[in-house]
Amino acid sequence: MWEGRKPLSLENIMSGNVDRNGNNYGVASITLDVGSVAANTSEEETFTVVGLETGMFVAVNKPSLDAGLAVGNARVSAADTLALTFINSTAGAIDPSSESYTLFWWKPVQTDSGSIRK
Repeated sequence: MWEGRKPLSLENIMSGNVDRNGNNYGVASITLDVGSVAANTSEEETFTVVGLETGMFVAVNKPSLDAGLAVGNARVSAADTLALTFINSTAGAIDPSSESYTLFWWKPVQTDSGSIRK
């Protein structure tokens, strides 16, 4: 998947902003070549995106429909590593084509522990 390719870099592809609380966030277009997803299963694939850090919140948007294929989760599994969970709900393998996903990232300046108040 990423063998022989130059890793993506947040410095090159991100438009970064700072919200009123000092949190950093941005949006990027990243080209991903997802491997074949086996029938009736879910699997996580990882991609190198230089600049991602653990503790960041990420969300992705797959730009096209592959019937029976869903993106179930997005996370930063390690520094510079985007992990996406793909779900195949069909009886056959699905091998999606390479395409440009939209990546949203948010990095809080601090996190609070405790309960959430209504």
